[in-house]
Amino acid sequence: MQYNYITIEGTIGAGKTSLATMLSQEFNTRLILEQFEDNDFLPKFYKDPAKYAFPLELSFLAARFQQLRDELSNTDLFRPYTISDYFINKSLIFARKTLADDEYALYARLFSIINLSLPRPDLLVYLYMNVERLKSNIVQRGRPYEQDIEQDYLEKIQSGYFDYLRQQSDMRILIIDTNTLDFVNVPEHYDMIKELIGRQYPIGVNTIVP
Repeated sequence: MQYNYITIEGTIGAGKTSLATMLSQEFNTRLILEQFEDNDFLPKFYKDPAKYAFPLELSFLAARFQQLRDELSNTDLFRPYTISDYFINKSLIFARKTLADDEYALYARLFSIINLSLPRPDLLVYLYMNVERLKSNIVQRGRPYEQDIEQDYLEKIQSGYFDYLRQQSDMRILIIDTNTLDFVNVPEHYDMIKELIGRQYPIGVNTIVP
């Protein structure tokens, strides 16, 4: 592999976990998957965002930090490469869209303190997919607590990701438009994405439309 630490990102329903798992299995890497289903606040948030946004974002931040700290601090001689299906900075992206200004200010202060001790990925891959297809994927996978997610919320999160990515001048970022791809079920599409991720990219935002 070209990079020691790759993060797959995207809005809810983009296929982050599927792609990260497929790549990890093929290349025998260490795999870090976000344990979002263990968060008791998530179903409550989708039903009452105003009430549960702050405890949800704090609980996600704590869980993400602990998992990444534990996983990335240990060296695995047999699996020197790491692939994860999330970047901890997504915590700021979601919080900016869900929290009131005063809550976000406090949240951002806490984030800046804990984030100093975590390594950054060598390559961040963002899977871009339009909101209509994201919503379709969410419905198809059938998680009960996700069925109330509205397209407006997905649009806000998607715009938050793009705002964040545009501001990063010291990271290697690859945006892949996956609207016409089905890398889970079409091997040729998976091979295409695998080849794109394996290329050497300069620092900055690199956008690919297959």
